Amino acid sequence: MMMKIVLSKDRMTIEREQDVVPFRNRVKEYAVKIGMSVVNQTKLITAASELVRNMLKYADGGIVLIEVLSQGRDSGIRLVFSDNGPGIKDISLAMKDGFSTGKSLGIGLPGTKRLVNEFEIKSTVGEGTTVSIIKWKNG
Repeated sequence: MMMKIVLSKDRMTIEREQDVVPFRNRVKEYAVKIGMSVVNQTKLITAASELVRNMLKYADGGIVLIEVLSQGRDSGIRLVFSDNGPGIKDISLAMKDGFSTGKSLGIGLPGTKRLVNEFEIKSTVGEGTTVSIIKWKNG
């Protein structure tokens, strides 16, 4: 397994709905910078939008780390969403298609996972949730 090298890093605090558009724009900027196709940019931004909205809805916001990665000849974007919300009691249930605690028609966590190359979620009830996604430029 090849090592992932972080080429650049950025942090954004998401506290309210108005923070979503600048965040999406920043993600797009990085994706364009590494030469990601429009299709992959759309997948990444869709996944990022879902996760950032979850963070606002369930945890009153949090922090997103945006990283440009290099692995061999490929480059990609890693987004790490961290919040201090209520946490997810049953991650396996939350990862099932059609599961929603809200009344939204969001794509949910399973939909988000399908849009990216790597997806990892850690959650502790009462402490918060961290979701990490990676979309490779050619993935």
